[in-house]
Amino acid sequence: MGKETIISIIIIIAIIVGNIITQKYTVKSVTDFSKKIEDLKQDIYNLEEQDNLMIEEAKGKVDTIIDDWNKTHDKLAYYIEHDELEKIETNLISLKSFIETNQYSEVISKLDTSVFLLEHIEDKYAVNLQNIF
Repeated sequence: MGKETIISIIIIIAIIVGNIITQKYTVKSVTDFSKKIEDLKQDIYNLEEQDNLMIEEAKGKVDTIIDDWNKTHDKLAYYIEHDELEKIETNLISLKSFIETNQYSEVISKLDTSVFLLEHIEDKYAVNLQNIF
């Protein structure tokens, strides 16, 4: 009986530690991407349609965000539903096309949607009583 108890305690501790690690990584990733998206949003607000240099800079930021997301996506996919992650990826791809076609109101909309989805993932996978029951 003692071996089963020890094994059960070890399993419970491993689950708790694993959850803490994944939750911290999720919070860090969401915070980082939300900040990058908010920075891009400010750039889009300041963007003038005639300023090709700023448009190219915005495209570069979107490419950087997409590249960073692809790296983070691989790690998050281990423990987060793929549908949630694909929604964000779809929004990021849409951003690039909307910037290229100078549809800045759509860009702002997609940026806000992306931030909402990121925060939703963070809330959905947080350990709290609301998610347990």
